[in-house]
Amino acid sequence: MLDLLVRDDALDTLRRTFPVAVGAYEMPAGLTGLVIIDEVNGFAGVGCGPLAPPAPNAQIARMIDETDRLARRFVEAGWPICASLDSHDPGKPEPPYPPHCIAGTGHDELVPELKWLETAPNTTLIAKDCINFFVGATGKDGKNRLVDWINRHRLESVVTVGICTDICVMDFVLTLLSARNHGMVPTLKDVVVHEPGCATYDLPMEAVRELGLPETAAHPQGPAHHMGLYMMASRGALLSDAVR
Repeated sequence: MLDLLVRDDALDTLRRTFPVAVGAYEMPAGLTGLVIIDEVNGFAGVGCGPLAPPAPNAQIARMIDETDRLARRFVEAGWPICASLDSHDPGKPEPPYPPHCIAGTGHDELVPELKWLETAPNTTLIAKDCINFFVGATGKDGKNRLVDWINRHRLESVVTVGICTDICVMDFVLTLLSARNHGMVPTLKDVVVHEPGCATYDLPMEAVRELGLPETAAHPQGPAHHMGLYMMASRGALLSDAVR
């Protein structure tokens, strides 16, 4: 209970010290794409590996529900969707994380609530083997499938959801903002992070100490989620709580 109170106090302090503006976003009709980051079993399925939630988690459940709702809206409208699938070859490490989302285990597949996207129209699935989806979308031929997807659809807006807010989602968004500013995606104007569709994991300090991990491994869910949002907004991303 004391740990929960400490984390609540920390989150309140962060919100006061690092405020973020979250509001409704008006999507350009026909010129908006949805990017879903890593909503796979290995990150969002209960008990599916070392980086998955050990028990049902309200923030992750909300993320999946909101992603499903938003994705169905995009499919109905005929707008493009691109989903990254974290997928690793056995024996190829990704420090500092333990082996996770190993190809062929099912942990690198979409959570059951989103499996329907595998056969949905206007949906592109891209496997990646690194934290950053933008980097992971680059093939051995040097071509970037994500850049090609944005440019092929001449997107003016990309709405992003997924896990983890402060890791894979943040790395992707910050890199996409740089790519936009560099002129790699000429039509792109808005990079939007849809907050209800994002989540991160929870590893409180007391659990870190019980596991014998260094204190830097502590990752309280609420504060980490907020700081991810703050860093993305501070670099130019738009934060939404509703998209219309």
